[in-house]
Amino acid sequence: MQPTLAAMDANAPNQPSGLGLRTKLTLGFVLLLAILIAVGVQSISLLDELGGSIDVILRENYKSVIASERMKEALERMDSGALFALAGEPQQGLAIAEQNRPRFDAALKTELGNVTLPGEGERAQRLKQLYTSYQPVLERVLDPNAPLEERRTLYFRQLFPTFQQIKGTADEVLNLNQRNMVDANDRARKLAKDASREMAFLLLAGTAVAGLAILFLSHAMLGPLERLTRAAGEIEKGHLDLAVPVTSQDELGELAAAFNSMAAGLRELRETDQARLLRAQRISQSALDKLPEAVAAISLDHPDRKVELANQSASSQLALWPGEPLPEQHREWLLPLLDQIEAGRLPKRGVEASIRLAIEGRERFFLPGGTVLSNGQGSPEALVLMLEDATDRFRSSEVHAGLLANTAHDVEKALNPLRSALEALDEERLGPLTPHQKQRLAGARADAERIGGIAAGLQAMSGLEESRQQLQLEPIPSGDLVTDAVRELAHRYEEQQVKLTADVDPEAPRVLADRERVRLLLPAVLRNALAHTPAGGAVTVRVEPWEGRARFSVTDTGTGVPAAYHEAIFEPLYQVPGTQDLGSVGLGLAVARNIVQAHGGEIHCESEEGRGATFWFTLPASVD
Repeated sequence: MQPTLAAMDANAPNQPSGLGLRTKLTLGFVLLLAILIAVGVQSISLLDELGGSIDVILRENYKSVIASERMKEALERMDSGALFALAGEPQQGLAIAEQNRPRFDAALKTELGNVTLPGEGERAQRLKQLYTSYQPVLERVLDPNAPLEERRTLYFRQLFPTFQQIKGTADEVLNLNQRNMVDANDRARKLAKDASREMAFLLLAGTAVAGLAILFLSHAMLGPLERLTRAAGEIEKGHLDLAVPVTSQDELGELAAAFNSMAAGLRELRETDQARLLRAQRISQSALDKLPEAVAAISLDHPDRKVELANQSASSQLALWPGEPLPEQHREWLLPLLDQIEAGRLPKRGVEASIRLAIEGRERFFLPGGTVLSNGQGSPEALVLMLEDATDRFRSSEVHAGLLANTAHDVEKALNPLRSALEALDEERLGPLTPHQKQRLAGARADAERIGGIAAGLQAMSGLEESRQQLQLEPIPSGDLVTDAVRELAHRYEEQQVKLTADVDPEAPRVLADRERVRLLLPAVLRNALAHTPAGGAVTVRVEPWEGRARFSVTDTGTGVPAAYHEAIFEPLYQVPGTQDLGSVGLGLAVARNIVQAHGGEIHCESEEGRGATFWFTLPASVD
């Protein structure tokens, strides 16, 4: 008999419900939507009514209040103008009156067009009549040509009394509208208070109904979902002998039934999983054993870095046996290497400097690589170590380097007598030479120099082929490299009538480089530029700081390099088609690239055909 989750949920209903999950959701959401619509409609109605009350205040009273205030202000200013005229300042009084008369007219017009209260119309018409009678008297009082005594009499007997009547009538209009604004404000307050009370009631009622809907949905949906969640957790722990109670006939009930069916299937699969896992492990181990590289998986949760998996090469050559800790004889170099793999400090290719190991009395070389294995949560749990046996490759490189060095030595040795003979002929120690002979001699010397360049290139290539040779790094001023290269090739540039210019940035950093190797770098690039720059051209060598490194560039005004060959020209013995007769054999740029890459820099060509070329490279800056 299968155990169930009923003990985990004593309140689970015993009888299936007839309502479907869609029906339950629809009922709940329809109820919530009805509450939302009711509250929204009532809110809109109350806000509209309240807005109407406020609009009455602004539309019916506010304009009249402002108009009355402006009429009073303008009237008082015009009266002040009359007093200025009577006081002996007729021009200033006239200016004040003329300035405020349009203001009064505009305010009176506004009031006449905004009569909204009982009794306001009669007062507005009275204002109009009084102002009509006020204007001619004001003009007479302001007239500087009228007798002063007559003007004073008019002011005190007619103008001033009319002024008081107009002002009093404007005050009546103002008070009438202000009282109405107060009444409207009281009505709006009462309406807002009633609206707040109604909204509070609606919110309370809506909250209660929504709470009932939430309880309904929780009981109908969350209970079965919680049981399914707990059951999934139990299955995750490996407890497959359980069944979820089917308490409804809706979609959740179907899901519970499907869950029970899945658990039954998992119970059946569990019986064969272990056998399948063992079979997969044997297949994986067999595949790993066929690999020529030594491959091992090292655990991270074990203090001694236990070996979890190892192929035959790793076990036979390095004594890395599954289930055992790292061997003592290899811990000194293996532990730092594993730390580098875990920290992600290996290059993208997974290759660092070669590792020398003595295995069965023979020195062998391995190129290490590796990666980190993570669990389902993204946390590292193991390291995969790969060691490629590169002994034969290194031996081949040594033989290759030896052949190049011997060839370069033999060529240089054979050139020495030839150079001596050419020098004797050039100095005419064996007799005078005809112009034709001198021309042929110059050609022979150029060919000898070319062969000497080939020998130097072969010698440089032989040094770079020595993979195991470590760089002897030291701080070197960038300007010294430029100065030495220019001094070395200055005479050749003069002979071929090409201008050579150096531009050293004072801020250029010192480089951390192998002096013996890096001294070959700039001359190789400058020889290439000279070979492709015709007489009358120019070559500029620069050095400057660039992204924490030193950037060297050689720019010429020569024939340029087509875009299709920007990468190929760095290959040994490669020459752009059509340039084979320029005196280069295709070793200089290959040597330069090897030197730059050995120092961790980069080298590139930027050029357009027929418009010269710029070759630039970087070297690491010294930190001291």
